[in-house]
Amino acid sequence: MYDLIIIGAGPAGITAAVYAARKKMKSLVVSKDIGGQAAWSGDIENYTGYQFITGPELAVKFEEHLRKYDIELKENEGAIALKKEGDIITVTTDKGSYEARSAIIASGKRTRELNVPGEKEFKNLGLTYCATCDAPLFSGRDVAVIGGGNSALDATLQLMKIAKYIYLINITSCLGGDAVMRQKVEESEIVTVLNNSQVTAVSGVKMVNGIKVKREGREESLAVGGVFVEIGLIPNSEFAKDIEKNQAGEIKINNRNETNIPGIFASGDVTDVPEKQIIIAAGEGSKATLSAFRYLSEHRF
Repeated sequence: MYDLIIIGAGPAGITAAVYAARKKMKSLVVSKDIGGQAAWSGDIENYTGYQFITGPELAVKFEEHLRKYDIELKENEGAIALKKEGDIITVTTDKGSYEARSAIIASGKRTRELNVPGEKEFKNLGLTYCATCDAPLFSGRDVAVIGGGNSALDATLQLMKIAKYIYLINITSCLGGDAVMRQKVEESEIVTVLNNSQVTAVSGVKMVNGIKVKREGREESLAVGGVFVEIGLIPNSEFAKDIEKNQAGEIKINNRNETNIPGIFASGDVTDVPEKQIIIAAGEGSKATLSAFRYLSEHRF
């Protein structure tokens, strides 16, 4: 029986675990990976204490901090069910089942797919969802980045150092995201931004060699050797069937990170906190553990 089970080991989950260790709570962390979305990010210039650090480097720092404490960690385990009966919370993963008196959902988000012809056929054959992971494989090629927010801007900035030319395909009338990132992209001589544009198909022979784009009522083909899909994220919340969520599937929380079920808390990008930033996720993770500690202190089991 654990005091606390933390689902996820991204910025929110790792920070929650560190706070739990310092509170001497008997804790378990279950996660498919370590680092979460932070590990996918490129250059990070807005995480306090680091004027510049890459996403993978920051993820390593997070993991190093986590492993300084005696925290039980189950890696490569994804949660598939979460249930509370009486005072006991049961977390079931694809490899086991664990019980605790409190839990924090910090399972983050996953990439959204295009759902167009050719996407599944060319996944990992020139089509990818992670510029940080795969950008170096596309050195000297013409590529397309699909999206218009921070994820797409980040991918484009990474590819500007590697690719020959970049088409940024944005479905809305103008780019969103961080103003500084947007300015760098728009000023680049090797980037063409296509607003009000939608990808309708991915084509290729063994590997990606082009995309079809619908723009201003006309469909045109662009020859590219790589496609980076950056159209947003889906919260990993399906396993928490009894937890209240918004229309986007994000878990609803109050300012103490409490969900609709006492003893179950949530933090990070899986929640309805309006801004999705690494530093915000980390702060929310600390809040969630402090709330869980308060909950355990106030209840008799």
